[in-house]
Amino acid sequence: MNKVALIGNPNTGKSSLFNSLTGMKQHVGNYPGITIDKKWGEMQSPDGKFVQILDLPGVYSVFPRSSDERIVIDILSNPEHPDFPEMVVVVADATNLERNLLLYSQVHDLKIPTVLVLTMDDVNQSKGVQIDKRLLASRLGGVRVVTVNARTGLGIELLKSLIFSEVVLPGPMQFQGIPAKEILDNPQEQLKDAQNRLNAIRTMLIGVMRSSNKLVTTRSRAIDSVLTHPFWGYIIFLAVLMVIFQFIFRLAAVPMEYIESLFLQLSSLASSLLPQGVFTDLIADGIIPGIGGVITFIPQIAILFFFLSLLEESGYMARVVFLMDRLVRPFGLNGRSVVPLISSVACAIPGIMSTRTISSWKDRLVTIMVAPLMSCSARIPVFTLLIALVIPNRLVWGIIDMQGLILLALYALGLFSALLVAMVLKFIIKTGEPSFLILELPKYQWPRWREVAFNVLEKVRVFSWDAGRVIVSISMILWAFASYGPRSWEITTPVKHEITLEESYIGQLGKAIELIIKPLGYDWKMGVSLITSFAAREVFVGSMSTIYSMGEENDNQKLLVERLKQERWADSGLPVYTLASGLSLMIFYVYAMQCLATFAVVKRETKSWKWPIIQLLYMGILAYLASFITYQLFI
Repeated sequence: MNKVALIGNPNTGKSSLFNSLTGMKQHVGNYPGITIDKKWGEMQSPDGKFVQILDLPGVYSVFPRSSDERIVIDILSNPEHPDFPEMVVVVADATNLERNLLLYSQVHDLKIPTVLVLTMDDVNQSKGVQIDKRLLASRLGGVRVVTVNARTGLGIELLKSLIFSEVVLPGPMQFQGIPAKEILDNPQEQLKDAQNRLNAIRTMLIGVMRSSNKLVTTRSRAIDSVLTHPFWGYIIFLAVLMVIFQFIFRLAAVPMEYIESLFLQLSSLASSLLPQGVFTDLIADGIIPGIGGVITFIPQIAILFFFLSLLEESGYMARVVFLMDRLVRPFGLNGRSVVPLISSVACAIPGIMSTRTISSWKDRLVTIMVAPLMSCSARIPVFTLLIALVIPNRLVWGIIDMQGLILLALYALGLFSALLVAMVLKFIIKTGEPSFLILELPKYQWPRWREVAFNVLEKVRVFSWDAGRVIVSISMILWAFASYGPRSWEITTPVKHEITLEESYIGQLGKAIELIIKPLGYDWKMGVSLITSFAAREVFVGSMSTIYSMGEENDNQKLLVERLKQERWADSGLPVYTLASGLSLMIFYVYAMQCLATFAVVKRETKSWKWPIIQLLYMGILAYLASFITYQLFI
């Protein structure tokens, strides 16, 4: 046995079983030409034999209604496929055998040696439900049935021994359906066959499951009546979000500040210890800040995914998806889009990464494309500087702070725009798959801390390595363009010629685009800041401080505001920063894709340059038009 595939419905414990079988010997890639992760790992027998375990996407059926189900049937129905397995392990939730055995019956008809693994049987036992595995195995054609518990290790060794042995092809089941290969292109026949199978499975399970507990109302249902309540469900969800984001903002602030100060010290240390020259400048001003820009995001990512893993492991996240689906569906999204959008308020990067929970590729792509419109924490320095610059510090109706009201309006505008753009994209993006939500509400349980830690480490690794490489590379390019200009290469000047920012290539570019950005109310200095802040939105404040030579913005922000208020247009003598230009700039940062890290993560998640480039263009055009209209209205 060289290759084994794991398949099962979502929320059956398949991923936990995969982790138990393979440990840390895992790999993540992608199927050729498809934006779906391919996850596989190795398992070694005591005698040194290796078996490759392929973790197939969680599906409810082999009939392809989504890209996930398409890749499953493509692999299992084609012996020539490079990932075609010699054995299939079907993972089934013992608390919901009827639905889970529908998938097993379809896999059985593909004529591949199969083992049936039952998970969550401990939940059955706690409710007094017993499964006769011998009777079940005989009615399913003699398939080997194994009960496992990844939390305690029950049944893992038995399953491993079966994987390393020769598993025979199961015989005929007590009931038969139409082989999937024969009705792949006939949705009506698929629906009819699925209903026939479910009816037969319901009959087949008579006598297989015996219950000594006659109570109809369970503790899980009692909790659901509160958490999915049409009113209290939303209140509880908002309270949970408030707690999570308090931790994200408060708890992440300390390590993020420490990381930033650490890399500033490293940059200063490199400048003082290394010999002066281009290489030292590259390390101190390009590479070290670039790496720091990656590492700084890790606390937010780790904390967010820690809480998301807790909610997922406990079973609450499925309730949130169920609760929110009807609210966002008119905008082209489904319930699983809610958490990524809300997460993007802290940072779009973990928000986009969390879209992996969305099974429909169309819904996931729409969510990815609109997530950066949610105003993230990186915009706060930009908004607060501009609000302090052009919005009067006074009360509205004697109780509401005007500056705070404008900040709230900017966040509301981002949310409203994300929903409107999603509504437009649902008519533009065509994938050939329907947008619907199939969801099982799993049983409540205590989180498995090993799985939580594993998920957090995996998300941090993906961001640090995949997105980090792009961030550091482009940070080095930005450093080079800000450090050198045409005069740097004049023969009559010294080799190390100090140039001003205006003389650099970035400065020259700012001058070149001034004609384009002037209708928005911006001068070339704003243009330079717009360019440099593509690395990260919050760089805008630092760029403005550098341009006006007023020192660090944290020490001198009040002086910076006063200096900006004194800026005048050279041709007219009128103030550069007015209510019109300030609002225009705020609107620009609501819409513009001014974040290199987000651009890199979108590329990583979509596995294509196409979508991040489209996102960059549509958000840029939207930012320009909205800023232009704003400036013209208030000028």
